[in-house]
Amino acid sequence: MCTKIVQILWGCFLLWNLHISSAQTIYPGIKARATQRALDYGVQAGMEVIEQMVKARNIPDLKGSETLEFLKVEYVNYNFSNIKVNAFSFPNTSLTFMPGVGIKALTNHGTTNISTNWEVKSPLFQDTGAADLFLSGIYFTGILILARNSFGHPTLELQDCYAQISHAHVSFAGELSVLYNSFAEPMEKPILKNLNEMLCPIITSEVETLNTNLSMLEVLTKIDNYTVLDYSLISSPEITENYVDLNLKGTFYPLENLADPPFSPVPFVLPERSDSMLYIGISEYFFKSASFAYFTTGALDVTLSTKEISSHLVRNSQGIGNVLSRIADIYILSQPFMVRIMATEPPVIGLLPGNFTLDIPASIVILTETENSTAEAIVSMDFVASTSVGLVILGQRLICSLSLNRFRLSLPESNRSNIEVLRFENILSSILHFGILPLANAKLQQGFSLPNPHKISFVNSDIEVLEHFILISTDLQYETSLKQQPSFHGWEGLNLLSGQWRRKSAP
Repeated sequence: MCTKIVQILWGCFLLWNLHISSAQTIYPGIKARATQRALDYGVQAGMEVIEQMVKARNIPDLKGSETLEFLKVEYVNYNFSNIKVNAFSFPNTSLTFMPGVGIKALTNHGTTNISTNWEVKSPLFQDTGAADLFLSGIYFTGILILARNSFGHPTLELQDCYAQISHAHVSFAGELSVLYNSFAEPMEKPILKNLNEMLCPIITSEVETLNTNLSMLEVLTKIDNYTVLDYSLISSPEITENYVDLNLKGTFYPLENLADPPFSPVPFVLPERSDSMLYIGISEYFFKSASFAYFTTGALDVTLSTKEISSHLVRNSQGIGNVLSRIADIYILSQPFMVRIMATEPPVIGLLPGNFTLDIPASIVILTETENSTAEAIVSMDFVASTSVGLVILGQRLICSLSLNRFRLSLPESNRSNIEVLRFENILSSILHFGILPLANAKLQQGFSLPNPHKISFVNSDIEVLEHFILISTDLQYETSLKQQPSFHGWEGLNLLSGQWRRKSAP
């Protein structure tokens, strides 16, 4: 008997732990998935960007003094100026996912051609000229570790860096170029050795600079005067053999209140696809939090005058004049009126395959302006407007538009047969369809910013409505204009000559 009681208690304990664990799990409102195609495009675009940056880079002059032991020269003061990278080729470069670890970067058989002016002074001679430095057999490998910090920013770290240049060839030009080229080979070895020692520190420094920029990304974006949107990472990126998933909070908040809404996101799974570079899943929770935030802030409470409504009515065969005359027939009123529409509850979101609906429970009040300029309500009724939501991507924004499916006054069924009620229902439906929704769609044209890297555009985009989330499939395109060149830290301390060419203070 005691054994059975212990087993029952143990079972209850396990169930309770499972419940607590599930209650503490935080699910994303948005999932972004980058596939191997995105990495392959990243290699292509990245090499172009790096080449542009390197070629445009103003590399500081290299100055110093060396001892030429093999020529018995006590010192030679040198200055390399106007250093330019003329050619840059890394034909065998790849980025691949390492499941649960990061992204492996690999390049080999790279070549670089550098030109420079030079000037040397010594007790025996001085000269100036030009030189070319050709580097070949450039090899690099490293692992980029993706994570998140406590603020929800992505972080980037380079581990297991290994870089090597196999060959360096120096070619001098000038009056004594034949002499200099005769002992260029002894110079190439220390140059090569020093470059190989400096490559990983330079690369690591650049990754650290990129990581600093990532830490300054805005993860809380102001949408308008009512809401902000939280794009922060809720967990470290999940890396598999074929893709990396980023789990983003994807929650709307009232502008002055960052408390979570009274409901939680539910898990959803992106389909296993690889045809596009990027997949973005936007959950029902994302739209529900937007609905709740706008309702809470009072953004769904608007009052419109006859003039405002008429300016947005479609000019059809009946027109605004006929609509107003029908209202006048019912209420025998001739004075101008205003329409106040306010949501009575947060609009209800519905995402089913191929169908995105938004049901708006609201109240409509028609007011007239009396002789003493006060507003007087002449009729007030509750209704539910069922709308379909259209989606399109313009630039980097998701644009929504509403179209009315059904309008129904919230009345007892016994009153619905009343011809005046039906007539009024039709009139209000016309005002909502031709006047109010165009106003709402004009506001919706600003759209929602989609998560995307800096200077990356979406191309070949497609949107699907699936069960409880929408799926955006898109390719990426890098905008090649470089308004600001990133800095290459580490060039200033680069001493190309060491070993036999030991640095001394210039006399």
